[in-house]
Amino acid sequence: MSFVWLNGVLCAPDVARISPADRGFTLGDGLFETMRAVGGQVLHLSRHMARLAAGGEVLGLGVPEPAVVQHAATELLAACGLDNAVLRLSVARGEGPRGLLPPAHATPTVLLTATAGVFSLGHVRVVISRLIRRDEASPLSTLKSLNYLPGILARQEAERQGAQDALLLNTHGRVAESTISNLLVATDAGVLTPPVSEGALAGIARQILLERRLVREAPLSPADLLGARGVWLVNSLSLRVVRALDGQELCEDGAWTTRLEHALLHAT
Repeated sequence: MSFVWLNGVLCAPDVARISPADRGFTLGDGLFETMRAVGGQVLHLSRHMARLAAGGEVLGLGVPEPAVVQHAATELLAACGLDNAVLRLSVARGEGPRGLLPPAHATPTVLLTATAGVFSLGHVRVVISRLIRRDEASPLSTLKSLNYLPGILARQEAERQGAQDALLLNTHGRVAESTISNLLVATDAGVLTPPVSEGALAGIARQILLERRLVREAPLSPADLLGARGVWLVNSLSLRVVRALDGQELCEDGAWTTRLEHALLHAT
């Protein structure tokens, strides 16, 4: 049976209710984290909660404590009968009056959902978005915001061109990330990923690879991808080999694909 965890209560999705005055709905005022559970345990929970807390500091938004989320996840996974799952934690500002300025004492809305899922390896064709740019100087570039309109527009742009994702350039024309993933590029200097200062989100999988010294940070141009030995998109749920960029076929480094996948599957 399907359940969700909403504001401390397990309930069926068809009876879960969020106020029409909730700023998460009216303004996209909130944050989210997408996490993976294996064997009933949430992977890298402390990392996800640290990023959520950092985002809450930027927005002045109260977020749940890690222990609360751990308890919620345990209850939800058990109720849904799931061992291996994808969890989405959404934290919205809560109810507020009309206008942009948040109320002084809002009560956040906290929603946790779970669906069956495992880490996946796939292939993807991408384009460079001509509609959307990442503003690397904006504090919003560091957040996993509920307002995902830039990513939606870029993803629609990719779909119109027969691709499955879009790469987003920053204001200097360098590659920041894709709509939902960090970028990895195999070059003569090793496997590189754009720094957060370039507009890349501080992804959890990305950080694990950096800590294991499989990847290092460096600015990347579109030309760097075209001449690369391999290009990948990575997030907490998947590793995707980029087969083509703007219709041009790219090289694939099978050995590095295996090495990256192994590192992510066995990260603790």
